[in-house]
Amino acid sequence: METKLFNIENKAVCISGSSRGLGKALAGCFAALGAKVMISSWDEKELIETVKEFQHKDFDMAATVADVRSREDCKNLVANTLDTLGGLDVFICNAGIDIIKPAEKYSESDWERIITTNLRGYFFCAQFAGRHMIEKKQGSIIMTSSVAGALGIPTLAPYAASKGGVNQLIRTMAVEWAEHNVRVNGIAPGFINNFMDSAHPNIDTPYQKRAMAFTPMGRRGELSEYFGPYVFLASQASSFVTGEILYVDGGYNAN
Repeated sequence: METKLFNIENKAVCISGSSRGLGKALAGCFAALGAKVMISSWDEKELIETVKEFQHKDFDMAATVADVRSREDCKNLVANTLDTLGGLDVFICNAGIDIIKPAEKYSESDWERIITTNLRGYFFCAQFAGRHMIEKKQGSIIMTSSVAGALGIPTLAPYAASKGGVNQLIRTMAVEWAEHNVRVNGIAPGFINNFMDSAHPNIDTPYQKRAMAFTPMGRRGELSEYFGPYVFLASQASSFVTGEILYVDGGYNAN
């Protein structure tokens, strides 16, 4: 039996949207396991602070300012990763935004901001990463989806549409790139114990109460509980897995 089945040591890993939340936690996890990690964010000030937080650790880590709404920034993020880390084995599309409100109250700018970040940004990051991986005949692209991409959750219409689109990107790119040994998969989180800027942390709101009522395990997932699924999809342990969306949601999708 392969003793290093889940080994990601020395893999070059780029994570979009990794100056906070899940992306930041994943960056720390991958770096601690010996991967070379490129973190990124549109927010330069926040990215600098994140780099400072990791500086005292013996991590092989670099940073690039990138707003995934810009195709050129997506291109530069991949190029900087190749130049700085000397390669690109894993790209994690994670940059995202959510705005919670009833469907009839979204503005045009709300819609554009969510779709451009969550769907357009994923496509171009994956496209540029995929070009390199196709040439190399190897690679893993992991997209952060959501239970909202497959289920109806009130007050998330544009976000849900973006994540539904992400699920189809995963399936379509996986089919197209399988012959090149480039795998494309997704992780669909449920409700994480880490709130996006636009989400209200008050657990007594109707939205939060509904979330827990529909989660069989009755709690939010901790950031550390997502490490294993992402490492699995980044490692040789998932070498015959592509086009899949792994739900890490405390049973929400099964309810």
